[in-house]
Amino acid sequence: MSAVSDAPSSPESGPPARLPVRATLGRFLVLGTVFVCAACGLVYELELVALASYLAGDSVTQASVVLSVMVFAMGVGSLLAKRLRCRAAVGFGAVEAVLALVGGCSAMALYACFAWGGHSRSALVGFSFAIGVLIGAEVPLLMTLIQRVRRQDAGGAVADLFAADYVGALVGGLAFPFLLLPAFGQLTGALVTGAVNAVAGGALVLWLFRRDLSVRARWTLIVANGLVLAALTAGAVLTPSFERAARQAVYGPGVRVALRTGEQEIVLVGGGTSGRPLALFVNGRLRVSGRDEVRYHEALIHPAMAAGPHGRVLVLGGGDGLAAREVLRYPGVRSVTVVERDAEVVRLARRDPGLSALNGGAYRDPRVRAVTADAFDWLRRSMAYDVVVCDLPAPELTPSTKYYSQEFYGLAERALAPGGRLVVHAGPLRPEPRAFWTVDATMRSVGLRTAPYVIDAPRPGRGSPRPGRGSPHDWGFVLAARSPVGVRLAPHDPRPRSLTEEGLRAARRAAERHREAGLPPSTLMRPRYAE
Repeated sequence: MSAVSDAPSSPESGPPARLPVRATLGRFLVLGTVFVCAACGLVYELELVALASYLAGDSVTQASVVLSVMVFAMGVGSLLAKRLRCRAAVGFGAVEAVLALVGGCSAMALYACFAWGGHSRSALVGFSFAIGVLIGAEVPLLMTLIQRVRRQDAGGAVADLFAADYVGALVGGLAFPFLLLPAFGQLTGALVTGAVNAVAGGALVLWLFRRDLSVRARWTLIVANGLVLAALTAGAVLTPSFERAARQAVYGPGVRVALRTGEQEIVLVGGGTSGRPLALFVNGRLRVSGRDEVRYHEALIHPAMAAGPHGRVLVLGGGDGLAAREVLRYPGVRSVTVVERDAEVVRLARRDPGLSALNGGAYRDPRVRAVTADAFDWLRRSMAYDVVVCDLPAPELTPSTKYYSQEFYGLAERALAPGGRLVVHAGPLRPEPRAFWTVDATMRSVGLRTAPYVIDAPRPGRGSPRPGRGSPHDWGFVLAARSPVGVRLAPHDPRPRSLTEEGLRAARRAAERHREAGLPPSTLMRPRYAE
């Protein structure tokens, strides 16, 4: 049975559509398609932001690029769609088929540009523009189709259309982090979204508006949607092989572990009998390198531990267990609490043979307790620690900036027991020292007395955005306490002290010697410093 509106037609919307259902149900189906398409469009947008932040870092910049380019492109798409309104059904079907293909394959293409081309900014802008143009073209075409189903005043039609669009965007925004990413991952999630998009758009045009289509147009859309679905299905089948090849291109041979958690992507390379030093990458950034991690963690831990009592120690971050390994070298340590946001990092540190050997089996020590929590939230609890160690991502990474804020250091200061110390990895001092000194100034703003120091970093260094690229010249740290810190710095000299290799080795030997002998901690050798 067909339903035809009695309202007169207009040149803008064309004659009333001949539908296979009543007009009320047809209007509901059009709004349902608006809902689905809006959800898919927002997923494409979030997918580009998430993947670009993972590949290039600085999520604020990547989100700004994607959103600004996409909103501009949506305006361009709306203008271009005016030419298709006379054939709205065919135009909408073609737009949805192309959008499903481009949006569904965008994540895989962006990752390929990064893995084999070494950069992804131009691809990010290109896909943002293309997807924005196609999403912008949807609204004028859908407005025409919904008016052909049942004529209503323009204000009411716009209100209904945008209500369905905004609710769909809400569902898509929630489905991306809570359903698509955990169930499918970034690449397959985008392909699944493209398939849903193609089915929704194709079904609306090929069934509800099929009487508006010529035989040629109908078969063209059927073949086009079939090819799009076949391409997306092939992409989903090939995704595991593609990811393995891309990881090998990014990290080189020897990838042993690659997993996507609810928080991040974790990759373990080398270690064991591979002959390659173990390397732990989180979201594409080097977090642990077996070549130099000893220098980093000794410089992070020894000055704070040797400067006073250290019975209770809190390690924020450091789920790899390497900071805990250095803490356990000191006698008198009664408890070590490791607060790590991602439980999978701790699980790997416990069970992976290479990483467990590197951290000396720190988690097998009964004094060590691992807690899955956010460092910021954990500090809100009323507990006192002799030493608080912040082994967190570098401050220049946007998602970690809250761990270098005045509020964070205020909470850390409250968590210090009398005579307690706080040590922070403050990022590199060279070549751009601004971030390092900002961390120092922020710690002093909450009433702490600080002692900044640095150590030269070999290449590749901790925090490289890609293996072998962008390594820092040095590692900078800030040791702080309520009273003047045990590491004596000349008050008139604002330059950070530099830890010598000899001093680090001496501190480590002293800690081991006194731990084995069971001597009191007051006899520990202090690290040696040089100007």
